[in-house]
Amino acid sequence: MSDTPLTLPADARGDARLAARRRAILLVLAEAFAFALAAAAVKGLDGRIPLAEVIVFRNLFALPALLPAMVAAGGFRALRTRSPLAHLQRGFWGLLGMGGSFYGYAKLPLPTVSALNFTMPLFLTLLSVPLLGERVGPRRAAAVVVGFAGVLLMLRPGFGSDAPDPVAAGAVLLAALGWAMAMISIRRMGENGEAGVTIVLWFALLALVVSLLAAIPVWVWPTAEQWALLFVAGAVSGVAQLLMTAAYRGGESALLAPFEYSGILWTTILGAVFWDRLPEALDFAGFAVLVGSGLYIWQREVKAKAGAAS
Repeated sequence: MSDTPLTLPADARGDARLAARRRAILLVLAEAFAFALAAAAVKGLDGRIPLAEVIVFRNLFALPALLPAMVAAGGFRALRTRSPLAHLQRGFWGLLGMGGSFYGYAKLPLPTVSALNFTMPLFLTLLSVPLLGERVGPRRAAAVVVGFAGVLLMLRPGFGSDAPDPVAAGAVLLAALGWAMAMISIRRMGENGEAGVTIVLWFALLALVVSLLAAIPVWVWPTAEQWALLFVAGAVSGVAQLLMTAAYRGGESALLAPFEYSGILWTTILGAVFWDRLPEALDFAGFAVLVGSGLYIWQREVKAKAGAAS
């Protein structure tokens, strides 16, 4: 019997890589759909459950999906941290992002909220200069300006009664800023050696405790239908996190990032099916401009990383 290790032919290795990439893309599409479905469940509550209470159940029902990762990381040892203040900071920004998004879901069409949430990369690009010391060239800076022009197309301030609620739109943009700050906090903690599972678990627990304290004075007992919607919002979000983790483990982020924008398609379909509402022509134009600028920023970032690695 030969001791020579078995190796796959080059063609077989190429086919395996292609299959892994296809699987990762399908996982991202499924993840984006799952997040869109969770958003639809929050919108279905129609503001009848206090915002803090919605956040309570979103995190409570998401916890079971996170338990396997916690067990794999050593149980309660996964909660050991060297950066408690960093987790508090990340928790604050994450709660701002979640709260603003949920408020927007109750007040605005689903695809509008989904698109406005995609301003996060624009905010992240702007904030990376003062907070991370990164350099943003004129092309990426121009893409940020174009992206916010797309936002103005969607919001069309001062142009008639069909313009979205400015307070709700402002809350979603504030949420996108919160998500960008949360990403910066996560990046800093990762650079300092904090495990990803620790970051996720601490946020889930902090968000649960803080939202519970805020919800107690305004608590409303849900009806059977509302319980179902709250469960979907939480459990499906937890499943989406697992799908996202599996996708980015099996595929390069440079390949997968553009498929995240499928969330706008999914929310448009769900909005049409459940609320019989399609975006206006200016909304579609704004979506196109915003997605285009986001993809351009993503492309420039990929090139910059490739140049730094070479």
